[in-house]
Amino acid sequence: MLKFGSKSDINVSYKCTVRLLEDTEVIQCDFESHEKGKHLLEQVCRQLNLIEKDYFGLRYVDHTRQRHWLDPAKAVLKQVKDMEPILFSFRVKFYPPDPFRLKEEITRYQIYLQLKRDLLHGRLYCTPAEASLLAAYIVQSELGDYDPEEHEGNYVSELNLLLKQTPEIEEKIMEIHQTQLKGQTPAQVENNFLRKACQLDTYGVDPHPVKDHRGNQLYLGINHCGILTFQGSRKTHHFRWVEVQKINYEGKMFIVHVTYNEDPRIKKKRTVGFKCPTGAACRHVWRCAIEQMLFFTLPSSSEAPSVVTGGSFFSWGSKFRYSGRVEREILEDVGPLRREEPAINRSFRTASLRRKASSVPATPSTPIGSELGEIRYGSLPRANHSAPLSDSRLDGGLLVEAPLSSPYCSDNTLPLLETVSEDQEMCSKHRTPVAANQGGKETEGVHSHHTFDDYYFRDSFEQSSSESQLVEASGGFGAKPSSQPLPRPSPSLKPAPLPAPPAPAPVTTATAPRRFNLLQVFVPSFLCVALSLALATMLVLESDCEILGTVRRWPEMVVLRRDYYEPAKEFLRQKLARLLS
Repeated sequence: MLKFGSKSDINVSYKCTVRLLEDTEVIQCDFESHEKGKHLLEQVCRQLNLIEKDYFGLRYVDHTRQRHWLDPAKAVLKQVKDMEPILFSFRVKFYPPDPFRLKEEITRYQIYLQLKRDLLHGRLYCTPAEASLLAAYIVQSELGDYDPEEHEGNYVSELNLLLKQTPEIEEKIMEIHQTQLKGQTPAQVENNFLRKACQLDTYGVDPHPVKDHRGNQLYLGINHCGILTFQGSRKTHHFRWVEVQKINYEGKMFIVHVTYNEDPRIKKKRTVGFKCPTGAACRHVWRCAIEQMLFFTLPSSSEAPSVVTGGSFFSWGSKFRYSGRVEREILEDVGPLRREEPAINRSFRTASLRRKASSVPATPSTPIGSELGEIRYGSLPRANHSAPLSDSRLDGGLLVEAPLSSPYCSDNTLPLLETVSEDQEMCSKHRTPVAANQGGKETEGVHSHHTFDDYYFRDSFEQSSSESQLVEASGGFGAKPSSQPLPRPSPSLKPAPLPAPPAPAPVTTATAPRRFNLLQVFVPSFLCVALSLALATMLVLESDCEILGTVRRWPEMVVLRRDYYEPAKEFLRQKLARLLS
């Protein structure tokens, strides 16, 4: 890929691969160096015959294994300049609160495909009964009515429907398929699927691993309702958008400023912090939260503010400007979008559910190996998975212990992910619950209430990203060189004897050299630098010089003056007034 182009490079065309919501479907797109992300998304939606494209986006993984949404307002080439080949995944970015307010069935069908993926990879967290019903809807849509001659034995076992698909839950799926769904068309069962899925607490949630101020492992999700966190099978936080006053981040800390009413007449403010694995992951969570909040709360995209956060003396911070329409503008469009809705092609889908599709590389939806007890996922490890997480320094407050409306684990726990080194492939094992028998040996759980314990939240990157699998399959980003162990000396070799010490020199009257003290050097230097920075800041903020006016208008200086300088100056003014009075 060209990094230093000339005027003749303006018309150079670049190719990229876009994987659709069905893992078996891949399309090729072209774009030029000056074209923005909006053009590429419109090109994909045009091929899919989608007009309501505002709910969708393109996602990619950069060279540091960090996921990003393609910014529609920036040039595509600038966002993926380090990628070779260029790979995207077409995904639902904004889950509509009510899918039936969408105007076209083909748009609802894409939402259905996304939710089907969420159910398969564990993001659409629900009870065993709800999972069985949703999976039965998928079976009815794929296979049609139950036919005893065609559907023999455990015909559901050939389909990949759930993250943990046990024989017990497969029997429940077949029972619902055979007795309750007869005569329903694919469009009807897909609508029933949407109607049930959008009522779950985890609808539209893409879990991000974080830690609270106590060091507890949580999963943070963002959807149209607000910001939610889950620990085990419990929903620990739910910050609704009307309560959120500000969202920012500092380093690895994702910070939410909320207001709540303990008394009807008194509003209290609280700051809640969550520690992300890396700074890049924290910035991604912050950006997702800002986009979701603006999309679902703003009355018009023209009122979208320019958001700045993370700035300090030593960093420029992050600046984000929302682009595109918001939900209210989309819903206010009256009338049909076109005279005749396009037909939906459902003929290819049955093969995509088969567990052993040899023509498709291994993805989270295509387990490798015959045994389901151990499933390896062809995903890329991220640095934030192996990075240590220290405790948060902010008050975690507002810890609301509310039971999740759809706990899938009977023991109220969600096992944490095991991490491996960055040089190894990330994999995850589904452990079968064990119970101690009378003889003291551990045996596999037999009862039905233990068979669903393994259906749990997993890191969103591991179990959702076919874009990571695409990078693996194409050999993208290059392989790391293997580190060879350093040679060790043989134990049979003895060290050479030291030479005899020289004769002692005659003692002189000169004093010994003074020992170097790092603390005595560091503290004065630090104080001088801090004092110089403080004086320079006061000069910039207090001076009326026009030359420094540009510096005062920097976003970092505006944030510094509003959040730190003015409160500190007011505090000192009050203290001096008390001392002089």
